[in-house]
Order: sequence, then structure tokens, then C-alpha cells
Amino acid sequence: MSNSTSPAIEDAPPVTEAEEAVTIGTWLTVFGGVLGAFIAVLNIHITNASLKDIQGALSATLEEGSFISTAYLTAEVIVIPITGWLAMVFGLRPYMLFNTVIFALTTLLCASAWNLESMLVFRTLAGLAGGTLIPLSFMLILTLLPPSKQAIGMGMFALTATQAPSIGPTLGGYLTEAFGWQSVFYLQIVPTGIMFLILFQGLKKTKPQLELLKNGDWFGILSMAVGLGAMIIVLEEGNRKDWLESDFIFNGALLAATCLITFVAIELKRKDPFINLRLLKRRNFLLSNLVGIILGLGLYGSVFIMPMFLAQVHGFNAMQIGLVMMWVGLPQLIVVPIVLRLMPHIDIRILLAFGAFIFGLSCLLNIHMTADYGHDHLVWPNIIRGLGMPFIMVPLNVIATAGIEKEQVGSASGLFNVLRNLGGAVGIATLATFLSLRQQFHSNHIVENVSAYNPFTMERLQGFSNYFGNLGADPMMAQEQALRAVDAIARRESFIMAYNDCFYFMGAAFIVSLGFIAMMKKPG
Repeated sequence: MSNSTSPAIEDAPPVTEAEEAVTIGTWLTVFGGVLGAFIAVLNIHITNASLKDIQGALSATLEEGSFISTAYLTAEVIVIPITGWLAMVFGLRPYMLFNTVIFALTTLLCASAWNLESMLVFRTLAGLAGGTLIPLSFMLILTLLPPSKQAIGMGMFALTATQAPSIGPTLGGYLTEAFGWQSVFYLQIVPTGIMFLILFQGLKKTKPQLELLKNGDWFGILSMAVGLGAMIIVLEEGNRKDWLESDFIFNGALLAATCLITFVAIELKRKDPFINLRLLKRRNFLLSNLVGIILGLGLYGSVFIMPMFLAQVHGFNAMQIGLVMMWVGLPQLIVVPIVLRLMPHIDIRILLAFGAFIFGLSCLLNIHMTADYGHDHLVWPNIIRGLGMPFIMVPLNVIATAGIEKEQVGSASGLFNVLRNLGGAVGIATLATFLSLRQQFHSNHIVENVSAYNPFTMERLQGFSNYFGNLGADPMMAQEQALRAVDAIARRESFIMAYNDCFYFMGAAFIVSLGFIAMMKKPG
């Protein structure tokens, strides 16, 4: 993609009211693109709720089954940065329609997978097709809508990134229990078909520029694809394989670092890179991406940690977890229109800072969880988290894209979306490792204080012994069961404290983001 720039938006001649008007057909086309981004994000979250059933049906181990999600996520992250260039090569309309069809077909094939290998192939292909729908939706907003209407488009786009993780577990859990795991794939065909019809009718015909393939940045694309792919696999599997203690993870990390450094060097040296990394030299774009990385950590991290807490501590199933998590998504449907109304009247940096503060506060409200914390205790922190999310997503998208020239839209969209997704991947990997380390720390601390000579411990053991004795256990067996019960409580409490630490970590990250927001310039 060329690095040439066009005049900045603030230098452009005034736009008349007629030029600012947007037809219903254009809005419908933008909605079709946004629907595609929603489906692509929903795919991974709705499928995660069914992983245990899918693993059982395909006779896969827990470790093998984890690659069902990893395959889709890896393919998605690889294709996002090159989508802008590929859309220019093949034409936006044919490229978007082609990927919509491929996504629908591969999603159907996932429901028909006969073994783990076939599922991994279909999930990878679905990720390659679905991953394009996220940046292409972003591009449609920036190219079809005038600047005065782009905030509304960004509000629609924001809901795709936040609603999908919120409703995915609920919907996936319900469908799996009611109709079987195949239904989570069948369901996605309906909105994908609607999206195809909207885009087929609304997108203007575009000519491909196949001559760009001759001078394609192939070494840059290859190094980026291998580097990002290796990085995602390392992040997804690192904690399970004890990180650098595993030769597989060590070699993967080395490969990722080498390829990504090579990719950056190539893109900065070429006059016509497929993605313009020099956009990161722009202050607001760089700072927006840094905040976006933290947003990815908070959004995907909270969706990762909270279900784990509910499943491990309370034994909740996917449906019960979904009923708790849905309270993150519901408030956003009300708040997004409010944010759009406030943006013309309040500095959007203030709105962004408010959202970051509210989201961080919601995380800090979860740092005192106990074994008694269930649905009722967690609803309000989730509602507050949902209230804060639109104040981050919509202003952040607007700040990041303000002043971006049309020929740089593909690069900006690719960078912004892939860095947010990487923030989520890095955040989940960090939180998984942090959870393990803090659980070990708290476990050791508890063990030091749970002594057989401690009066409270002795009293608790005696109570458990009497309880098991009344159930018919002999004295030796009752004593052994009492020790196991105390050990289980100690382990449970160590995990609860570790979960609290994870929320503290996320809350602190959003406090740090306030510093980045303070350094932003007011968009022109």
C-alpha cells in the first residue's frame, strides 16, 4: 500500500449539507458490514461454550481440543493486517462477498466435522474468511460515511466487539444443552446469509487491481503471517506447557520474535509496504492503539477470568455463566446512543477517560470476592463494566481514525484491529500465568498458617470428623476425609484470592491508560 498522503481533513473544503446526507441504502450497507464483524467475533465466543461437547464428540483430549479455538484465532489474527491490501487487489465488493461465502461454507463444514483434524482445517479456513470481516467493516464506515456520520458507524462497530463476547457464552451454552453443539454453527448461517444479501445489493462494483500482485510485499506478508501465527500459538499454549520450560514454546517464541522483527524492518524499509507502520508515528493513532491494547486486555481478560471463577468456585455450567455475563452486554445497548449524543458537546478525550475509569473501577469492585460471591454479587460490577465500555470503544475509534487519509484506511483498520486482538491474546496469556503464580503464592501462605496445632484448624478438623463420622465413616476414614475437606477449602480460597489479584491487575492497567489518554491531542 502506498505511503502517499492526501490533505488532512481539517484542510479540506467545507462540506455541504447535501454532501453530508447518507442514504438508507448506504446505512444498510454499513449495517451489513457491521453484522459481518459481529458474526466473526461471535464465532469464537459461542464456540468456546461448546468446546467440551465438541472434544467429546471428536474423541479429542483437553489439550487437543484447545486447538479448535487456537486455529480460528490464529488464522483471524494473521489475515486482519493484510485484508486492506487484498481488498485493493481483488476489489472490495468481490473480496468481501467471497469471504462471506467461504465463512458460511466452512462454518457449515465445522458442524459436519468427523474428526479433530477435519475440524481444525475447517476452523482455520473459517478464521481466514471471518477475520477479513472485522477490518472490512471498519473500512466501510470510513469510506462510505462522511466524517460527521462516522461516529454513528463507530458506535455500531463498537457493539460488535463488546456484545459478541457478552452474549456468546449464554447463547452457546443454551444451544449446546438444548440442541447439541452442531447448532452453534448452524445458527451463524442465518445472519451470514442476511449479510451476504445486503452487501450483494449495496456494495458498488469495484475493479480488481491484479497488477499489484506482481510487486507484492511477499516477504513482508510471509514474515508477518509466520510471526503472528507463532505468537498466537505461544500465547494460547504457553501456560499449559509451562512456557519456556517447553522446547515447543521456546522455539515458537524464537520464531515469532525473529519473524516479527524481520517484518517490521521490511515494512519500514519498503516504499510501498502492504501495511503502513509509519501511521504509528502519529501521536493520536499510537496512543489510541496503546489504549486499545489495554482495552483488549480488559474486554477479553474479564470474559476469560469471570467464567473461570464461576465454573471453578461455584461449578456453574455454560448457561449459568452466560446469565451472569450477559449483564455486561445489556447496558451497552442503552449507553451507546447516549455517548453519540454527548460527543458533539463534550471533549471526546474526557468521555474516553471516563469510560476507562469506569471500566477500571468495575474491575476493582471484584477484588474482594469470596466463596459466597455468586450471581447477585457479580451483577452490579458487570453492569458498571457494561456502562463504561461504550465510553471507551466509540471515542477511541473516532480518535484513532481522525485525519486518516482514504488511501491509508486499510492500514489503519488492520493495525488498530490486530493490535486490539493481540492485546486480548497477550492479556489472556498473562492473566492465565498470573493466576497460576498468585494461586501458588496464596496457597503457600495459607499452608503456613494452617497448622495442626492451630486451635482454629483443630476445631475445624474436629467438626469435619464428627460430620463424616455421623455419615457412617469409621474414625480413621473420618479423619482422612476431614483433612481432605480442609485441603479443598485452602485450595479454593487460594484460587479466589488469585482471581481477586487478576481483577486488581486489570483495574490497574486501565488506570495506566488514563496517562495515555492525557497525552492525546484533541482531534481536529
